[in-house]
Amino acid sequence: MTALMQTGYIALRHLRALWRQPWWIAVTLVQPIVWLLLYGALFRRVVDIPGFQSTSYIEFLAPGVVVNSAIFSAGWGGMSLIDDIRRGVLDRFLVTPVRRTPLIMGRLVQGAVVVTIQSFIIVGLAVATGAHYPSLLGVLVLVGMSAMLGAAFGAFSNGLALLARREETLIAAMNFMLLPLTFLSAGFMQKNLMPLWMQRVADYNPVNWTVEAGRQAAMGSGDWAFIGSRVAFLALFLLLCLTFATRAFRSYQRSI
Repeated sequence: MTALMQTGYIALRHLRALWRQPWWIAVTLVQPIVWLLLYGALFRRVVDIPGFQSTSYIEFLAPGVVVNSAIFSAGWGGMSLIDDIRRGVLDRFLVTPVRRTPLIMGRLVQGAVVVTIQSFIIVGLAVATGAHYPSLLGVLVLVGMSAMLGAAFGAFSNGLALLARREETLIAAMNFMLLPLTFLSAGFMQKNLMPLWMQRVADYNPVNWTVEAGRQAAMGSGDWAFIGSRVAFLALFLLLCLTFATRAFRSYQRSI
């Protein structure tokens, strides 16, 4: 059996496990809906600020919500891995002929599927509340980039889970990282209206790369050279996170 087929089977296993928890699926959608509807209503007059480049805050906000829901959904991916370690599931997999890479990649594929579905739901809700995205291709680019970013944070979360093996440590580390990255991006506010030091930090923030490029693509006003460069940056970031997860997996194997 090829590594690709093994990855598909592992991903299907995790999707089936998720499907048996419908309440968890519903809960994961609550936060992005709150961001979209409540933040959208609370800050709708932001568009009156001189220099703001959109006439609809919901339209501006939705790509940021798509990206932020992707990183928060993927950022907790390591929790299920810790549960598998505690119950001995991962160790049982290690004594089977399955290759090691699919054990991580399968989880990332499952996470990417969840992010994709969430993203389309959020975009659909934004359109239903008045947003307009003229480019279907641009929306697909936004969703694809969000899935890439989610896979990167999912890999990092899984790597951290393999090293820490404690839920409390993973929760603290991911909260410490995800919240600052969210607010040091153009997810909620146009970048040129942010404080100068935040703009400088945002230039190196993968969340901001995804938000800015995805928003430009979805709104049909994108510089495709800029968007392509951000996709390349995300690919490199994903590769780095996958390398971290792979080395963490080897460290785990040596410890048992």
